Formats: sequence, structure tokens, C-alpha cells
Amino acid sequence: MRAAHYTATGPAAEVLELIHLPDPVPDTGEVLVRVHASGINPADVKRRAGWNGMQMAHPSVIPHCDGAGVIVSVGEGVSHGRIGERVWLWNAQGGYGEAGRAFGTAAELIALPAAQAVRLPDTLDFAAGACLGVPGLTAWLLVLADGPVAGKTLLVQGAAGAVGHMAVQIALFCGADVIAVVGSDAGAAHVRTLADIPVINRHTEDVASCVRTLTNGAGANRIIEVDLAANLDTDIACLRAHGMIASYSCSSNPEPILPYYKLADLGAMIRFVQGFRLTQDQRSSANAVLATLAEAGALVPHIGAKFPLSDIARAHERVEGGALGQVVLTLGTSDEGACNE
Repeated sequence: MRAAHYTATGPAAEVLELIHLPDPVPDTGEVLVRVHASGINPADVKRRAGWNGMQMAHPSVIPHCDGAGVIVSVGEGVSHGRIGERVWLWNAQGGYGEAGRAFGTAAELIALPAAQAVRLPDTLDFAAGACLGVPGLTAWLLVLADGPVAGKTLLVQGAAGAVGHMAVQIALFCGADVIAVVGSDAGAAHVRTLADIPVINRHTEDVASCVRTLTNGAGANRIIEVDLAANLDTDIACLRAHGMIASYSCSSNPEPILPYYKLADLGAMIRFVQGFRLTQDQRSSANAVLATLAEAGALVPHIGAKFPLSDIARAHERVEGGALGQVVLTLGTSDEGACNE
């Protein structure tokens, strides 16, 4: 099979290369999936780049945790009825804080535990399915991990990003009143394609003042946070008493200082969200919610660009550049010759 790998961390164009490997064979409890699309997340490019001191966990790494394809064979203990099933894949490479697996979805074939291949709703194509893992599961945890949100006000920081975009869709479907925060006019237009909701440009408007006006001074019940260190003061100013900040990243400062009494005086809570760390019960609930939304046409991942496997370095560079929309590698033979940016 063809695959992309790296043997040292560093810039995408310098360390990523195409190789040929023997086809994997599914072990007991595993399925073999022919990958049609491989989703690329910021976590994947950070790991490849060696962000924040990350080291190589294996001598050779095939990147990417997310993907979608078709089960072509199964190992012992897995029903043969799953052969031919369209599936989306999660944690194919493993999460942070552990060595994980050496072989992710940037390959024509992947063998992995059967539970990590989830039936892909008929309403979604393989490219969309390759975007459900990290963004979809993280968004579910951010929005719904602490109970129903119907009738509550949710403020989504970074609403134009992959996770934020899905969080907006999940929150709206579940009956929340959503306020979105973005960093550009293009991001605002991107979010408004989902629904007619308030969208605040943090570079040209005072976020806290806008939120107080929109909520008649009450503030948000829950804040979905893309960068806790960068936005914490704003979040506190936007949060109502006994509210929750659910944060899934803190890239600007991995060791933020928390103003204890400002948070304590609100009776506030902070949930630190790691999309790789869902419990089995959480994952089952998340999979069911994502399937329900997809089948209802209420969850549509936005694909910003598709690249063939041979252009994986350019694909990584696009993710690092922060362009709108998710980036996907296409591995089907009919897609391999073209790039769609």
C-alpha cells in the first residue's frame, strides 16, 4: 500500500514523504479499512512539527487520527457482516500523553480496533466522514458533556474553526441560543451560512459588551473556548453566575494563570476538554448524537480543501496557515490526480 510517513519532527515539506508498505492484516478484534479520505487536524500538524517539545513516539509515524473508508476484511471475533460497511475512524493514531499507534490514516489501508470504525451515515460522503473524529467528538463534549443546553445561551469562541463550526451546529440542533465569536469578516460569513445568529468580530467589536447587550446583561451560561489563555478575561466578563467555560485548547500559553477569585466570585466552572479522552459512555452518546444530526442534515462539516496523498505537505501547510474549512486527503484513485483548494 501507499502511505505517507515521517521519521523526525519538523517542517512538513522537510519530513513528510511517500512510501510503500506491506498491506496490514487485521488482528483479533480489528477491522481492515480501505481509506478513502484522511482528515487533518491541528493536533496532527502539531505532533508532526514537534510543537511544545513533542518527541517522536515511534521510529516511523503515519500521521492523522481521523479518516473514512470501507471495511474490506475483519479479524477474529469481528462479524463478517461488517465487511463492506462505510465507516468513519477516530483516534487512529492515538491521543496526546501516550505513545499511541504508529500508523494513522494517511495510508491506503489501516487495521485498527473494530470499535474505532463507526458506521458512516448515508447522508455524509467520505470526506465529511473524515472530519467527524477530533472535531465532532470534541464539539459534542464541549456542548453536551454537562447536560442539555436547550434554552441556554452558548458563546462559541473561534466559531469559524473546525471544532467551533461543529459546536455551533450541535448547540443549535439541541435548542441553545448561540452567539458566535470570529476573527474576520470571512469567518463571520462562514458561520452565518449555518443560521441567522449573532456573530461578533473580536477584532472590531467589544465581545463582552456585545454579549451583555444580547443577553440583557445576564451573560452566557456556557462558553466554548478555543484559547483559554488568550480569552480568559473576556470569558469572565461574558459569563453569568454559575456558568461554565469549556476549553479545548490553550495554544497561546500552555501554562495560563487563572484569576482565582474572579472565577470563584461567579461560582464558575472550567471544564478542560480533551477530544482524545472521552469515556466509553461519552463516546457512545457522542456517536449517536453525531449520527442523528447527520441524518437530519443538521451536521455538515465544511471542507475547505482536498489534496491527494502525494500533496500531504501542502495539506499540512494549509492547516498551519489557519485557512477556513477542514483539510482532507483523498485516497481514491479517481481523486489522486487533482487538488481542490
